[in-house]
Amino acid sequence: MKKIYHLSTCDTCKRILKELNPPSEFILQDIKTEAITSEQIEEMHNLSGSYEVLFSKRARLYKERDLKNQNLSEKDYKELILEHYTFLKRPVILIDNQIFIGNAKKTVEAAKLEM
Repeated sequence: MKKIYHLSTCDTCKRILKELNPPSEFILQDIKTEAITSEQIEEMHNLSGSYEVLFSKRARLYKERDLKNQNLSEKDYKELILEHYTFLKRPVILIDNQIFIGNAKKTVEAAKLEM
Protein backbone atom coordinates (compact mmCIF):
# COMPACT_ATOMS: atom_id res chain seq x y z
CA MET A 1 0.00 0.00 0.00
CA LYS A 2 1.13 3.50 -0.78
CA LYS A 3 -0.64 6.03 1.40
CA ILE A 4 -0.01 9.37 3.04
CA TYR A 5 -1.96 10.51 6.09
CA HIS A 6 -1.76 14.30 6.27
CA LEU A 7 -3.59 17.41 7.37
CA SER A 8 -4.56 19.71 4.50
CA THR A 9 -4.57 22.77 6.76
CA CYS A 10 -1.01 22.15 7.98
CA ASP A 11 1.64 24.22 6.20
CA THR A 12 4.33 21.67 7.02
CA CYS A 13 2.28 18.84 5.49
CA LYS A 14 1.62 20.98 2.40
CA ARG A 15 5.35 21.69 2.02
CA ILE A 16 6.27 18.03 2.43
CA LEU A 17 3.63 16.85 -0.05
CA LYS A 18 4.89 19.39 -2.57
CA GLU A 19 8.46 18.22 -1.98
CA LEU A 20 7.55 14.53 -2.26
CA ASN A 21 5.26 15.03 -5.24
CA PRO A 22 3.73 11.58 -4.67
CA PRO A 23 2.97 9.49 -7.77
CA SER A 24 -0.69 8.91 -8.65
CA GLU A 25 -0.76 5.43 -7.08
CA PHE A 26 -0.49 7.06 -3.64
CA ILE A 27 -3.69 7.51 -1.68
CA LEU A 28 -3.80 10.81 0.20
CA GLN A 29 -5.99 10.89 3.29
CA ASP A 30 -6.73 14.22 4.93
CA ILE A 31 -7.18 13.15 8.55
CA LYS A 32 -9.35 16.16 9.35
CA THR A 33 -12.02 15.33 6.77
CA GLU A 34 -11.60 11.53 6.81
CA ALA A 35 -11.02 10.26 10.33
CA ILE A 36 -8.49 7.53 11.04
CA THR A 37 -10.14 4.16 11.63
CA SER A 38 -9.17 1.52 14.18
CA GLU A 39 -7.95 -0.68 11.34
CA GLN A 40 -5.72 2.09 9.98
CA ILE A 41 -4.17 2.86 13.37
CA GLU A 42 -3.60 -0.88 13.89
CA GLU A 43 -1.79 -1.08 10.55
CA MET A 44 0.39 1.90 11.52
CA HIS A 45 1.07 0.30 14.90
CA ASN A 46 2.06 -3.02 13.31
CA LEU A 47 4.61 -1.22 11.12
CA SER A 48 5.93 1.18 13.77
CA GLY A 49 5.73 -1.09 16.84
CA SER A 50 4.31 1.64 19.07
CA TYR A 51 1.39 4.01 19.41
CA GLU A 52 3.61 6.48 21.22
CA VAL A 53 5.82 7.05 18.15
CA LEU A 54 2.64 7.86 16.19
CA PHE A 55 1.56 10.37 18.84
CA SER A 56 2.24 14.09 18.48
CA LYS A 57 3.30 15.71 21.73
CA ARG A 58 3.24 19.06 19.92
CA ALA A 59 -0.56 19.04 19.62
CA ARG A 60 -2.26 21.96 21.31
CA LEU A 61 -4.66 19.58 23.07
CA TYR A 62 -1.68 17.75 24.58
CA LYS A 63 -0.73 20.93 26.42
CA GLU A 64 -4.31 22.02 27.16
CA ARG A 65 -5.15 18.68 28.80
CA ASP A 66 -1.82 18.63 30.64
CA LEU A 67 -1.14 15.14 29.27
CA LYS A 68 2.62 15.46 29.77
CA ASN A 69 2.05 15.16 33.51
CA GLN A 70 0.06 11.97 33.11
CA ASN A 71 1.48 8.49 32.78
CA LEU A 72 0.02 7.50 29.40
CA SER A 73 -0.08 3.87 28.29
CA GLU A 74 0.05 2.54 24.73
CA LYS A 75 -3.74 2.09 24.98
CA ASP A 76 -4.11 5.77 25.99
CA TYR A 77 -2.03 6.91 23.00
CA LYS A 78 -4.16 4.81 20.65
CA GLU A 79 -7.45 6.11 22.08
CA LEU A 80 -6.27 9.73 21.95
CA ILE A 81 -5.21 9.42 18.30
CA LEU A 82 -8.58 7.92 17.43
CA GLU A 83 -10.38 10.58 19.46
CA HIS A 84 -8.81 13.61 17.76
CA TYR A 85 -6.82 13.90 14.53
CA THR A 86 -4.33 16.42 15.94
CA PHE A 87 -2.78 13.71 18.10
CA LEU A 88 -1.38 11.88 15.05
CA LYS A 89 2.20 12.89 14.27
CA ARG A 90 2.11 14.06 10.66
CA PRO A 91 2.56 13.14 7.96
CA VAL A 92 2.50 9.36 8.14
CA ILE A 93 3.73 7.80 4.91
CA LEU A 94 3.15 4.13 4.17
CA ILE A 95 5.12 2.59 1.34
CA ASP A 96 4.51 -1.13 1.05
CA ASN A 97 5.70 -2.53 4.43
CA GLN A 98 7.54 0.60 5.52
CA ILE A 99 6.33 3.52 7.61
CA PHE A 100 7.72 7.03 7.83
CA ILE A 101 6.37 9.13 10.69
CA GLY A 102 6.64 12.87 11.15
CA ASN A 103 8.25 15.79 9.42
CA ALA A 104 11.92 15.43 10.36
CA LYS A 105 14.13 16.12 7.36
CA LYS A 106 15.77 12.68 7.71
CA THR A 107 12.37 10.96 7.70
CA VAL A 108 11.14 12.85 4.64
CA GLU A 109 14.37 12.16 2.76
CA ALA A 110 14.15 8.42 3.58
CA ALA A 111 10.54 8.33 2.32
CA LYS A 112 11.53 10.17 -0.85
CA LEU A 113 14.18 7.51 -1.59
CA GLU A 114 11.53 4.75 -1.35
CA MET A 115 9.09 6.49 -3.67
